[in-house]
Amino acid sequence: MTMPVLKNILKDIIPLQIAGDTSAEVNGLYIDSRKVNAGSAFIAVKGTTSDGHDFIEKAIALGATVIVCEQIPADKKQGVTYVQVKDSAKAVGQLADAFYDQPSAQLKVVGITGTNGKTTTATLLYDLFEGLGHKSGLISTVQNFIHDKREESTHTTPDAIAIHALMAKMVDAGCEYVFMEVSSHAIHQHRIAGIRFVGGVFTNITHDHLDYHKTFDEYIRVKKSFFDELPSTAFALTNADDKRGTVMLQNTQAQKNGYSLKTPTQIKGKVLENNLTGLVMIVDNHEAHFRLIGTFNAYNLLAVYGSAVLLGADKMQVLAVMSDLHGAPGRFETYMSPNEKVLGIIDYAHTPDALINVLATINQLRVKGQQVITVVGCGGDRDKTKRPIMAQVACEHSDKAILTADNPRSEDPEAILDEMEAGLSFAQKRKALRITDRKEAIKTACILAQHEDIILVAGKGHETYQEIKGIKYHFDDKEILTGTFKLLHK
Repeated sequence: MTMPVLKNILKDIIPLQIAGDTSAEVNGLYIDSRKVNAGSAFIAVKGTTSDGHDFIEKAIALGATVIVCEQIPADKKQGVTYVQVKDSAKAVGQLADAFYDQPSAQLKVVGITGTNGKTTTATLLYDLFEGLGHKSGLISTVQNFIHDKREESTHTTPDAIAIHALMAKMVDAGCEYVFMEVSSHAIHQHRIAGIRFVGGVFTNITHDHLDYHKTFDEYIRVKKSFFDELPSTAFALTNADDKRGTVMLQNTQAQKNGYSLKTPTQIKGKVLENNLTGLVMIVDNHEAHFRLIGTFNAYNLLAVYGSAVLLGADKMQVLAVMSDLHGAPGRFETYMSPNEKVLGIIDYAHTPDALINVLATINQLRVKGQQVITVVGCGGDRDKTKRPIMAQVACEHSDKAILTADNPRSEDPEAILDEMEAGLSFAQKRKALRITDRKEAIKTACILAQHEDIILVAGKGHETYQEIKGIKYHFDDKEILTGTFKLLHK
């Protein structure tokens, strides 16, 4: 690409002050001083653990010729242009949008936010529009796709520069649509700044990320701000059955729409059958069969259908393609053991509400005599208040619960398990086992499982690592589960 001139990439921001030449070309944008190279711009952002302003000198030493910051250093260097802005974090996305020639303006971008269902909804939308013959992009927790090319992802929403760079690749590949997860962290940290959305979808909101947002009201406010910023030309689609679904759309200028299984609204659904072969539903007065399982997926399917119709797709074509779609990796993925027909389920459920939804679905589908064994843990350096609740939910809705490590990160896994166990009553403790080693916990569940029992391994889903003391070790729940089935001749 032709390198843009600084004054052109500043056009969408209002600098408080500029010191230096704005006519020079900018070779790249960086928020990580370690990645800076000659002729690039370094944007000093105040993060949760470090402040980019402390690395301005390092960035200049590595060749940065433009510094975007909230406070211009007293000692200005020769040949460096300083741009002072009110909010560096917000400026990142606006600068990246201009640097990459406004890629989102050349795409139809739909953002999906909420506590649960973001990945499945975004993935299904991507698969649907690809199935309808439209080149599409996907930005999700699990993976990113540029049409048919897969790229691994590391965050629910990448940093603003990475997003705009990714969207520029999507434009180059001829994509028409992009479906992306929008996390509360990304909204709050302005990682979606500069993106022009044609639609926003709200799935649901439950107890999560209070380690970051501190209060549930603040978590709701941040999610709602995504819809507050949507333009009048966009659509806003909300889960009308969620008690905060209407709150999300209170102040949006976008066209308001809802989907539901219970509440009267624009896009109405009804579950006729829900079993291990899938769902049969009435969607918008049409009967449709889907491969996905569970009421929570019925909501995801309605969000997908509603979004597609609001984007102008033909209703019957949408339902025809949707009937053959599978869910996202690590979301209610099922594996049947060949001999004893033990059903193993891998799911990313890592919040109390998500775990309740998955276990409620399992309990609806199981037959008399089948026992449900749940393996679950809680991540370190995350919301501690949900730990005892997760243990309670696992014990309350399972015949046996094995409490184990998830991603302990910097914490002691034994201390995390202590906090989980603290929420259990005497009766619940009789159902629970504590096995810190996650591999041994999954193996024990397999040993305990008898003919046609159900094992749920919850919390990590698609992840292929376990993070301990800053190191990510290879760990795949699916590999351990299916490998143990084979080892035990299950």
